[in-house]
Amino acid sequence: MQLDKAIGIHDDALLIRSRRATVLASNLANADTPNYKAKDIDFSQALSRAVGSTVKVSKTNSAHISGSSEMDASIKYRNPLQPSLDGNTVETQVEQTLFAKNATQYQASLQFLGGKFKALSAAIRGE
Repeated sequence: MQLDKAIGIHDDALLIRSRRATVLASNLANADTPNYKAKDIDFSQALSRAVGSTVKVSKTNSAHISGSSEMDASIKYRNPLQPSLDGNTVETQVEQTLFAKNATQYQASLQFLGGKFKALSAAIRGE
């Protein structure tokens, strides 16, 4: 039995939700920074890339050029509903709402993953 097949996409979902929380928190931290552009991760695009990716590229020598990761490719700039005069595109209320929604979805992914591990444990014990 392969563990990654048994737990499904939930481990990838947790990693993407965690990275998205970091991006949204960065937006909130820079809400007053002139010309800061709000970013977000397209969760469905990042998840489909993570699930569909079979080749993992790693930097094996310090002389190699660092490329962007699959997750960084899913980071997009957000168009504001109401742009500010200083060029900052962070809308605090939008960011807080998205951050809270992402946190709830992260918690749901944790619960799904926990359920998978409980089921695997029960199967190993023969219950």
